[in-house]
Amino acid sequence: MIRAAVFDLDGLLVESEEDWERARRDVVAGFGAAWTVDDQRAVLGTNMRQCCRYINERYRSPHRDERLGELLVARRMEIYGERLVVLPGAVEAVNALAETYPLAIASSSPPAVIRFVVGQLGLADRFRAVASSDEVERGKPAPDVYLLACERLGLVGAEAVAFEDSEPGIRAAAAAGVRVVAVPNPAYPPSIAALALADLVLPSFAAFRPEALAQW
Repeated sequence: MIRAAVFDLDGLLVESEEDWERARRDVVAGFGAAWTVDDQRAVLGTNMRQCCRYINERYRSPHRDERLGELLVARRMEIYGERLVVLPGAVEAVNALAETYPLAIASSSPPAVIRFVVGQLGLADRFRAVASSDEVERGKPAPDVYLLACERLGLVGAEAVAFEDSEPGIRAAAAAGVRVVAVPNPAYPPSIAALALADLVLPSFAAFRPEALAQW
């Protein structure tokens, strides 16, 4: 029986995977490197430590990992100042599910970024727990951040449903034993194999109906 719902953030509630890509591209351009599509695929779902390690191993930046992370977050927050695009149906889905279930966030973004975004969306009081991949050893597709979110809700994975848009996120939730509703991000589409792990696939949050969870 489903007793809670856990949401990803970037690419699911807000259109932000593209802006994280922009932040990475801008930061590496600052030391003369060029961020590629392959680079973006390589870090999708990773936590900040893993992302910075990847950049330094690939491009040998002049910054230590910690400083690189600070630069990435600062640039990302600047971009949020320019735009914050909420995806259709996302806020409505959160508000509808909050009437019945305790909610959590399980995101690859740093905690400060998560808090900023949910605050801007007016949803801060809707989430009982927040888990960031920066708080665990491994980012998505490892299950760590979903296990942490479930732990903070006082549940085991099988009692929760996850809402995810990306391949690493879908795989992370499935590996944690959480049921998965996939809302694929067309900019970074999950593979057919990843979508096969989902219990339900939706074209967008606008198509979601809370009663769909009753089947579980």
